[in-house]
Amino acid sequence: MLMPELAAQLVLGIRLHEDAKFENFLPGQNGQLTAHLQQFLQNEDEHFFYIGGLEGSGKSHLLQACCHWVTARQQTAVYVPLKSYRELSVRLLEDLECVNLICVDDIQCVAEDKLWQEALFHLYNRSKAVQSKLIVSGCLPPREIKLSLPDLVSRLCWGQVYQLHPLLDEDKIAALQTRAKAQGFALPLEVARFLLRRCSREMPALFAILEQLDRASLSAQRRLTIPFVKQVLRF
Repeated sequence: MLMPELAAQLVLGIRLHEDAKFENFLPGQNGQLTAHLQQFLQNEDEHFFYIGGLEGSGKSHLLQACCHWVTARQQTAVYVPLKSYRELSVRLLEDLECVNLICVDDIQCVAEDKLWQEALFHLYNRSKAVQSKLIVSGCLPPREIKLSLPDLVSRLCWGQVYQLHPLLDEDKIAALQTRAKAQGFALPLEVARFLLRRCSREMPALFAILEQLDRASLSAQRRLTIPFVKQVLRF
């Protein structure tokens, strides 16, 4: 069996976002979920937690925040993004139950892959047997994803199952301004509203645009204004 340190090495090519932490997550209407998730991490008797949420809802942030929380306490954690499952070997799931926390993101991506589903089913059983913690996310609740392995669907319905509520516009603006402040620059309210009107409304895309604007602002030594944003984004 792999030691936890070696198991973690299997996915070293997948790096956690440094700012994907609980203190950087804007809960919006999801305050109860984040509270229960942190309680789950601290409760030694709980094994499984499922988070449903559409693209950009923050589920990947939360899974990575859990990994950061666990590793900060000198335990081991592995994050497995199934969006990249074609680039990964299903063998990385072998013996992974020896890690303290396993986070499997976007399970809907393997909805038509029986091999991965069977491996996840067995990982669930092994991790439960040794009481390591397993968190899985998907775009919808387990029974709505249409996985082809009924036994896996059944396992995913055991334990706590939560659905993330999408952020309201004012929550997204607050999240953008919080991210900008953390990076050392100001995002005026009118510019944040402009980005929501003219750009993708999904938070990962908005954060990527914010990074682009930050670099452009530093390079040009200019504050973020709507004319400057239009120039950078070529609107």
